[in-house]
Amino acid sequence: MTSKTTRMLSYRDAINEALQQEMERNPDITLMGEDIAGAAGRADQGFVDAWGGPFRTTQGLIQQFGEERVRDTPISEAAFIGTAIGAAAAGVRTVAELMYFDFIGVCFDQLLNNAAKMHYMYGGNVTLPFTLLTRIGAGVGSAAQHSETLYSLMAHIPGLKGVVPSDAYTAKGLLTAALRSNDPVIFFEHKLLYHEQCEVPEESYELPIGDARTMREGTDITLVGISKMTSVCLEAAELLAAEGINAEVVDLLSVFPIDYDHIIASIQKTHRMVVVDEDTPTCSVAADIAATVGEEAFDSLDAPIMRVQAPHTPVPYARDLELAYIPDAQRVVKTVREVFGS
Repeated sequence: MTSKTTRMLSYRDAINEALQQEMERNPDITLMGEDIAGAAGRADQGFVDAWGGPFRTTQGLIQQFGEERVRDTPISEAAFIGTAIGAAAAGVRTVAELMYFDFIGVCFDQLLNNAAKMHYMYGGNVTLPFTLLTRIGAGVGSAAQHSETLYSLMAHIPGLKGVVPSDAYTAKGLLTAALRSNDPVIFFEHKLLYHEQCEVPEESYELPIGDARTMREGTDITLVGISKMTSVCLEAAELLAAEGINAEVVDLLSVFPIDYDHIIASIQKTHRMVVVDEDTPTCSVAADIAATVGEEAFDSLDAPIMRVQAPHTPVPYARDLELAYIPDAQRVVKTVREVFGS
């Protein structure tokens, strides 16, 4: 952290601050989505309800920037995300908010066949300065259609970038980088992180998209965390330390591209790895990491790579089942013991 001016800020407020600072810096940025202002069509009556969407991440922006730059949309993800992508192709720097990632099927064609391919199909003559804000994660009782962590669906598509901030500091830095990028970037917000706080610089800053970071140095095993699962890895590392196992924790931060250089450098030191991913296991980001590391760093491994993931089921609504569904520190510790043959 290079700034001297820091303070405690929540994950939610860090996202809001990144949007505010970048919209102040760049008048070309336009934001659109469902309920992001809270009262579509009422501003012309002299009343603006700055609800800021159901997660309050855009609160206050319509008062500052007006309804030309902060637009409530109809409930049609295909329409407004397609609009945002088309506007980006025409030179407008656009941000669209997809309320829950589970709704991706409604607008999938716009992302698969337009956002991801336009730069390539026009021989590099068209750029797509487009950011998609969306939510992932179980744990808040939102049931199967509002709780999934399916970033692996998008990781399979060439032409997109996807970031998974794990705290307020990385949320602000990665969102700033996304808003300045000329490529389409999907920004995955985990719902359980909104209230968590850490030190965040007041000034604007970028974190490189595609770079992982080491959160805890270790010598015995590498735990790779994604989004909320990074804090699960850190908790597990503390429990493992009491058993004499010194775990290194790598925070992935980007699910496409993936920083394999950082992961492999860690494994060359620890010689063992567990990947912790809230997504379902089949064709997941964790599965891809395990396969790639097995191919590229096999000689550095002293034990099989293992994964801790959600089961291959929809997210349950019943509270006890939902908590059992989400990977936790105890499951990570149990898996590490299996790696060591305990």
